[in-house]
Amino acid sequence: MAELISPPEALPALEAWWGSLRQGPTVLPPAVVHRCSERLGSRDADVVIAGGTLGILLGAALARRGWRVILIERGILRGREQEWNTSRQELQVLLELELLTPTEWEAIQVTHYPSGRIGFGEGPTWWVEGVLNVGVDPVGLLEFLKQHFLDWGGQVREQTGFLSATVHPDGIRIQTTAGQLSAQLLVDAMGHRSPIVAQARQGQPPDSVCLVVGSCAQGLPDQPTGDLFYSFTPAQNGYQPFWEAFPARDGRTTYLFTYCDRDPRRPSLERLWQDYCRLLPAYQGAELAQIRWVRKLGGVFPAYRRSPLQLPGDRLLAVGDSSGSQSPLSFGGFGAMLRHLDRLQQGIHEALAQRQLDRAALALLQPYQPNLAVTWLFQKAMIPPLAEKNWDPNSINRLLSRVFEAMMAAGPQVVQPFLQDVVQLGGLAQALWGVMRRDPALVAALLPRLGLPELLAWAGHFGALGLYELLQRLTDRPELETDPQDYFWKRRREAWRYGCGRDYKLLP
Repeated sequence: MAELISPPEALPALEAWWGSLRQGPTVLPPAVVHRCSERLGSRDADVVIAGGTLGILLGAALARRGWRVILIERGILRGREQEWNTSRQELQVLLELELLTPTEWEAIQVTHYPSGRIGFGEGPTWWVEGVLNVGVDPVGLLEFLKQHFLDWGGQVREQTGFLSATVHPDGIRIQTTAGQLSAQLLVDAMGHRSPIVAQARQGQPPDSVCLVVGSCAQGLPDQPTGDLFYSFTPAQNGYQPFWEAFPARDGRTTYLFTYCDRDPRRPSLERLWQDYCRLLPAYQGAELAQIRWVRKLGGVFPAYRRSPLQLPGDRLLAVGDSSGSQSPLSFGGFGAMLRHLDRLQQGIHEALAQRQLDRAALALLQPYQPNLAVTWLFQKAMIPPLAEKNWDPNSINRLLSRVFEAMMAAGPQVVQPFLQDVVQLGGLAQALWGVMRRDPALVAALLPRLGLPELLAWAGHFGALGLYELLQRLTDRPELETDPQDYFWKRRREAWRYGCGRDYKLLP
């Protein structure tokens, strides 16, 4: 019986957090960032990065450029056993910034598969190459980065948790569980539960949540391919189940995930785990008795419309999951960090060199991105309504089949960026037109359910996406190159380029 399969060890803590997110805060989170008008004087470092798992990527890039960087990590700075799936294209930035040697770069890529499947319900199936088809060893990656970081003069303070920070006119003082540190800039890479982010959001509940359960297991049929976005059942128990699957070094990784709001009728993680165990045999073609569990996995990933987050203070910058710089369709910030790593390290380098460390200057490093904001409509369309009695539980699968049918017809230049968290104006317009042309009845039924406020908000983001595309084209000319010391103009041009998805490089 599926109910007899023990859930992941972390499930009770995750369930409690999911419950707190549903309920909303009963009191405002405590203030951990303060101000002081006195000057700080000497500083221990140029940058302190709180949170090492993704922070080491940025820390290594800055240390290589000669900045004094201290990285604090509340535990031991070590990658998890579960692989991170990405692509060679996205990993290329680690070579371009010379954070890894070519030999190390190849060594961290421990699994490869040729193509990933996309399919929904009774609709067609498609295969896509070059998307999430590389499994990265986080242990090896962080070990390489940590060693280079130390060689370049960086300092790692493990078993050191962040407690508070005080902003001074000439620096920032950070109180940790192991004492005080001072720097020019504090970078928050502590993730979704960062106390700095909690203070900045002032108790704001997430606008949606992605729930995930899964495992890495042995005993499943050997399959050389993966699943990128797959569904084989209609909506049930108040949610639409989606699946991912990847070959792994020590088995096969499978995830069941779903998008939902905070309504108490949405599933618990326990409910998801039970459904995962119940549906996994049909999904992978193996009896539960044959499966040998290597790791059991779970996750709760909140998403906020007010993202990327700009922290309300000087000398503070949020990156990775702390900033919410990934779209509400993706979960886990590794891909988003890779995409923005070059932009962030260059921007921070110039901010430090030019002393542009006030709130307005740093806000330009986490600008509004309309190509991420437009994806909120897609996510809402994948959340089953709870109040409509006659709603068709197959309609989400049907909608997604139509969307991908249109994108696949438009070619890889449309579907590949979308699957890698990059939405572009032309591709989005082709996909929407393709859906309306192929299934106007489905669109007509969907629009009232989305609601006028949601549609108006989306129209605003779509218009901004078009504006950013225009601005990017107008300013992407050699004659408009300006003084490299013009920090603000360079950040605005980056915002337009990344905000319309023109930073994306299609695989050859």
